[in-house]
Amino acid sequence: MTTDVEYVGRLHGLDPERIHWEPRQYGGDGEKSLIALTPNLQSADLSIIASKVRLNARNSVKTWPVDRVLTAIDQTVARLLDRSHPVRKKMEHLLPIVTGYDEEMVRIGLTGYLKTFRKPQLQRFITEDFPNPGILDKFQPLVKGGFGRAFGPDLLAHVWAGNVPGLPLWTLIAGLLVKAASVGKVATAEPFFAGWFHDVLAETDPELAKTIALVWWQGGNTELEAGLFREADVALAYGGDTAIAALAAQAPASTRFLAHGHKISFGLIGREALDPSRASSTARKAAYDVVRYDQQGCYSPHVFFVEKGGAISPETFGTYIAQSLASYEEKFPRRPLSLAEASSLVEWRMAEETRLGGKVVEPCNGNWTVSIQLQDRALRPSGLNRTIRIVAVDDLEETPILSKPYKTLIQTAAISATPERLFSLASMLGEVGVTRVTALGDMTSPEAGWHHDGRFNLLDLVRITEIEARAETAAEDLASYAD
Repeated sequence: MTTDVEYVGRLHGLDPERIHWEPRQYGGDGEKSLIALTPNLQSADLSIIASKVRLNARNSVKTWPVDRVLTAIDQTVARLLDRSHPVRKKMEHLLPIVTGYDEEMVRIGLTGYLKTFRKPQLQRFITEDFPNPGILDKFQPLVKGGFGRAFGPDLLAHVWAGNVPGLPLWTLIAGLLVKAASVGKVATAEPFFAGWFHDVLAETDPELAKTIALVWWQGGNTELEAGLFREADVALAYGGDTAIAALAAQAPASTRFLAHGHKISFGLIGREALDPSRASSTARKAAYDVVRYDQQGCYSPHVFFVEKGGAISPETFGTYIAQSLASYEEKFPRRPLSLAEASSLVEWRMAEETRLGGKVVEPCNGNWTVSIQLQDRALRPSGLNRTIRIVAVDDLEETPILSKPYKTLIQTAAISATPERLFSLASMLGEVGVTRVTALGDMTSPEAGWHHDGRFNLLDLVRITEIEARAETAAEDLASYAD
């Protein structure tokens, strides 16, 4: 067996000789394993780290034009897109060991994900929130009159979940774009990606990399969580609802707390997508959304509402989905499940079939499951890990009513319908809480600058300082050229 060793954390400001590293093992069931060396931190260490990255940011990025930051990120991502780069090789080699996801799925997913952060996409990212990006550099004219400038936080705290590889990149890059120093707490489930990105950023722009520190502790350490939030002006957190509530309780009133908790997403498939020439392609796209990262993302589907009246019935379409899932299982095998996950799936299948009266289709190994529901029309969570509910509806316009009980939890909806129906359905879904409408096959690949959970990526992080028009007029009276 070969064993790799990786340090977790990038601890700017701490004396390396004082850090005590403790090992954690990943993998080990096959020929490969990974030892993570995690730091044993105290509250005082967090204060030192926060002070250091704040100082580094004041001496560098706070004074730079945002275009320099864009260029540094673009060059970093370009290196990570190069499959011959040592860190990209490390990602492809080690992430499957850490996460259990199929190597080819990780490779394809990395490339698609990283392309989201090239310079043209980042420019759209910024202009989505700031039509005049110059407002991040200096005072700019405001539509209402006067001038305004956007200032990012002195310190942005991140608490990441580890369900999807690469998740930290969204908020890390958002912090860089608003010129904030960052301290990010990496997840135990996947604590490496952020550090690898940091290392390549250090190759590209060492000064910028020094504005980011990465820390780790076992989740639920309220002393360290409270210590991190006390240091931060703004805190971003990902996780389940229970974890988010516990984190929010640690944040002082002076820290702006922005949370992304548990969400549920679904798809709508119209009868026009169910003719014999389209149904197979439609099913394959829908199945890909189920397969990618085994439904661990907030944007992964739990249910596909399938409209009756097409040439292909909802029940038959469910079998098409099953065939596509079987095909994907050969190409992208599902990750191994824990005993708790496997037990939960058994319970879910039994409930779908015995309590709800669905027709359950699955292979003998149980690596995917399709529950075809012709009577129960509710939006219910799937069992995750490649389990999907096919719910038959008379008309897609019923879907907003069926999803309304989940208004505070729903996020993404994929719609396969005509352009006219797309906009009509999107409007109705928006009224009941959907914040993102996309195409089948793209549910797990948000566009650059998407409004995560209906909010702003960058505007929520900054404060705007305004110079009112009256102040400018008053200053004119004191100018050397005043009469």
